[in-house]
This record gives sequence, structure tokens and C-alpha cells, in this order.
Amino acid sequence: MTTIETLSSVNGRALLRDIYQELRFERQLGALGALRSMWSICTTERELIRTTKRDVVVLHPLGLFSGTALWMQEIVSRYFYSPINAFVYFGAALLLVAVGLNRTRVIDTPSLVVAGIVLEAILLMVLFLVMFFTPPEDVAELTVEPSNSGATDDLLRELGEIGRDYAAMAVQLETIAGTLNDLVERQDGMIVSMRDSVEAAVNAVVPNPNLMNAMQSTTAALEKFSDRVDALGSHLQTLERQEVERMVRMELERILSRSILDAGSK
Repeated sequence: MTTIETLSSVNGRALLRDIYQELRFERQLGALGALRSMWSICTTERELIRTTKRDVVVLHPLGLFSGTALWMQEIVSRYFYSPINAFVYFGAALLLVAVGLNRTRVIDTPSLVVAGIVLEAILLMVLFLVMFFTPPEDVAELTVEPSNSGATDDLLRELGEIGRDYAAMAVQLETIAGTLNDLVERQDGMIVSMRDSVEAAVNAVVPNPNLMNAMQSTTAALEKFSDRVDALGSHLQTLERQEVERMVRMELERILSRSILDAGSK
């Protein structure tokens, strides 16, 4: 069993928030039931074991007024400000609808407008009370400090894990960089080989100037040789024609000689 001087202290306020979360989320009490139990704890309750699982004894209960003010600050204002603000907006919307219907003569009942005004006024008064009992900022900062220490430890732990991950990533990046350097060197060798192959192919497709000069000289020699062959062919034709003429002449002479001899013998 532990004792606490009063619930209005920093530890008491933190205890109230823990008890509210226990009632709402562990015991699954409704909002009204949790509010009623928390109001009883804040005002008159001494032994909290009666309503919660915590064996805590409050030495000095706050009473009706101070307990209600603490209940408004730590429970109502902290956990029900947004719903109450939403109800205020909803009442304002209903009031606008009622005024619009009354002005357009769709529903000619001024009491509806009065009821909307009264509802909106009540909701605004409730919102005023909730905002009036907003928890003090210095108390909120003091209650946040213990949790901040745990958050700081978690943050430092996460930073350490992130640093370790970055170190492992740096090692992997160095390995990848070495691999990329090897690939670049191999690529340079392949580029040199491809350049040599392309030059060889170009040289094979386009002959060098010396070969071209030799081919031109050979072509000129072949042309001269062709001219000489043509000239030799013409000389051979002339000689052949002369030989044929000579043979024809000899044959004519032989025929004439025989004819003359035959004519003389007769």
C-alpha cells in the first residue's frame, strides 16, 4: 500500500490520468460511469482500492469544490474538450437551421428559435467552464518530464540503431563501389578491344592508300597489256590475210600452169 498526500500534486494528477485510462480502456466503463467514478475519487475517496486496482490511500481528500475543480481540469477538460466543442458547433448548426426555417416561413414557430438559442447558450456555458478549468501549463510540463525521459531513452536507442544501420550501409556501399570500379575497368578493356576490332574491320573494308596505288598500277598495266594483245591480234589477222592471199596466188599459178601445159600438149 502506498500513500499520497493529495491528488492535486503532480504525482496525484498523473495517478488520476492513469486511473481514468484504467477505467475506460481496461474495465471498459462508459464515459458517464468513468466521469462519476473519477468525480468521487477527486472529491471524497480515500482508499482507491475500492474503485481501482491501485492500493493507494489519499491522506487529505480535496472536498467538493477543490475536488470538482481538479476533476474538471484533469478529466473533463483533458478528455472531453473535443466532444463538448463538437456539441457546441452542432448546437450552432441547429440554431442556424431553426432561424433559416423561421425566416423563410417554412416553420412559423418562434419557440423553435428560442429553444435553439437556449440550447446554444447552455452549450457555450459548458464550453466556458471546460476552458476555464484548463490544466495549468506548469503542471502539464512537470507531468510530461518523466515520460520525456523514457522517450529520450527510446530516441537515443533508435538513433543508435539508425547509426548502426548507416554503418552497415556504408560498408555495403564501399563493396558496391569496389564492384563498380571492377566493372568500369572491364568495360574500359572491352571498349579498347571493340575499338581495335572496329579499326581492323574498317581497314579490311577500306584498303590503305598503298594497296590502292598498287591496284591502280596493276590496272594500268593490264590496260597496256590489253592494248598490246589487241595490236598483236590485228597483226596476226593481217599476216593471216597475207598468207591466205599468197596461198591463193600460188594455187592460181599452179592451176594456170597446169592449164597451159594441158593446152600445149594437145
